[in-house]
Amino acid sequence: MQDNAVVDLPTGSPVGSSPVADELADRFHAAGHRLYLVGGSVRDALLGRLSGDLDFTTDARPPQILALLKGWADAIWDTGIAFGTVGASKHGQTVEITTFRADSYDGVSRNPEVTFGDSIEGDLVRRDFTANAMAYDLVGRRLIDPTGGRRALRERVLDTPATPQESFSDDPLRMLRAARFASQLGFTVAPRVREAMAAMAGELGRITAERVQVELSKLLTGAHPRAGVELMVDAKLADVVLPELPAMKLEIDEHHQHKDVYTHSLTVLDQAIDLEEGTEPDLVLRLAALLHDIGKPATRRFEEGGGVSFHHHEVVGAKMVRKRLRALKYSKDVTEDVAQLVYLHLRFHGYGGGEWTDSAVRRYVTDAEHLLPRLHKLVRADCTTRNRRKANALQRTYDDLERRIERIAAEEDLKRVRPDLDGNEIMRLLGLPPGPLVGRAWKFLKELRLDRGPLDHDEAVAELLAWARAEGVEPPAE
Repeated sequence: MQDNAVVDLPTGSPVGSSPVADELADRFHAAGHRLYLVGGSVRDALLGRLSGDLDFTTDARPPQILALLKGWADAIWDTGIAFGTVGASKHGQTVEITTFRADSYDGVSRNPEVTFGDSIEGDLVRRDFTANAMAYDLVGRRLIDPTGGRRALRERVLDTPATPQESFSDDPLRMLRAARFASQLGFTVAPRVREAMAAMAGELGRITAERVQVELSKLLTGAHPRAGVELMVDAKLADVVLPELPAMKLEIDEHHQHKDVYTHSLTVLDQAIDLEEGTEPDLVLRLAALLHDIGKPATRRFEEGGGVSFHHHEVVGAKMVRKRLRALKYSKDVTEDVAQLVYLHLRFHGYGGGEWTDSAVRRYVTDAEHLLPRLHKLVRADCTTRNRRKANALQRTYDDLERRIERIAAEEDLKRVRPDLDGNEIMRLLGLPPGPLVGRAWKFLKELRLDRGPLDHDEAVAELLAWARAEGVEPPAE
């Protein structure tokens, strides 16, 4: 089947012979309630890419939904019940059932005032995009499409059921969601939607950082993240949520003067994705690829003779990454991993033609730690020169570095570089209690290990004792 081609509705339910959907439909119908497969579940079914999680909507109110699920579901959760949503699992499948909504926004608050509706049509017309404003009647076996969603799927266009201005005033996050769907589905946005996004981008300032972060992460881990990023920048959304990105747009990259830094970063993102392994998108790698050069605008210097330099942009960039990702409420692990990749992405360029000592190779591996596989991908993706000879030479050089890492790792277990003496032995040999001086001794031995490789025990002890005496510490007599 062609990617994103709209398929005919199958006989019966779009989910096929789903016991969960059929059982739920029968249960709600018997209680006098309507139940519809809705939104993204219908969209994805028509695109032939339905996931295992199903979304439903109903005229039943939350207490009635809970009552109908009890005794049927394997598990029930009501964390979203304030918004009319009850979750459940059955036969290993997850479902969410939401009461018809007719929400209203006051144009100031960040969240809607939840209001329940009475009709499926009223629920659908308040949704974000026509492609998501379809429902399937599980009892009547009919598609409900009041806003032209199926046509939008055929044309691969994102448009709003109401005017874009009304839709985005209701929930400004829908503008960022449009960029996310451009990434996930490969759709374009209708001209009127793009115009409204550019005019109303500032409204995103009303949205909590947590909600923005979720959409940005989904965008970056979509199938076409470059399209989503470009829409975000062109429609001025990035000016609000990730201003460092458009700031790169006019900065000339000293290594690739045929491209600005923004275009170069998008290419690095594409190439990093090509190097991903497995089926799961790597958010940390994609963030690092997109943001690896954000320090360049702040470090740009025009040199005599017309050149441009960006000295220490990796140091400045790592600090900027930490500040921005913290503001977006990313986890500490994600923030630190992306910042460290940005900080290290230029280190390889000191390798030259292989002039690094084994000590320098050890430090490269030790500084990267668990990020080494991602650093390999980022460095390779960072080569975007059109000069094929130069590109091949860079890749060969990095091949050589990886071979050296493998050789040294096989000899020395680089994943666990530790001093040749542990903390307990340091304290025993120097007669010291736990404290900062023991930490300094440990660090000295680790640096020695990185410089010279593994030492035998007697050599490590001799080096420690010599260091201690130089520091004014007299080891106890044997």
